[in-house]
Amino acid sequence: MNETMVTLQGWVGNDVEVREVGETRVATFRVGSTPRFNRAGTWVDGTTSWFTVNCWRGLGRNVAESIRKGDAVVVHGRVKVDVWEREDQPASVSWIVEATYVGHDLNKGTTLFAKSPRTTTVDTVPDAALREQLHSFSADGPQLNSDGDEVAPASPEVPAPA
Repeated sequence: MNETMVTLQGWVGNDVEVREVGETRVATFRVGSTPRFNRAGTWVDGTTSWFTVNCWRGLGRNVAESIRKGDAVVVHGRVKVDVWEREDQPASVSWIVEATYVGHDLNKGTTLFAKSPRTTTVDTVPDAALREQLHSFSADGPQLNSDGDEVAPASPEVPAPA
């Protein structure tokens, strides 16, 4: 399948909007990208290009919690062109990016990264006995199979759990 991937840098032009599509969350925002070039020793702004960015599932959740209007961002994803015609008017074109990655542009400022918690937790394990057993181990404790039985280490270099 041929898809066009893009990476763009720009500024967030609106607050992130979050909506549910079925049982899936999508966060949407607009990015404006304005080229600058030197004309006879003077820097001049070019025409701003606007992109609608859609972020699905976990990326959408993280974007909604992290990105604000006015932030400098870098976006990578699949680009689509949406063209529609209205009666007695020229065709309108909208550029839509289905984001794969979104981050702050660290050329423009600093940010602080906080790792998201896993979406599946021990509390979602249906069996109460297994859940209790899982809670009894520390984060670096033994590996368990789906039945809650301890699994031997994969290689001899790794010491067995005490």
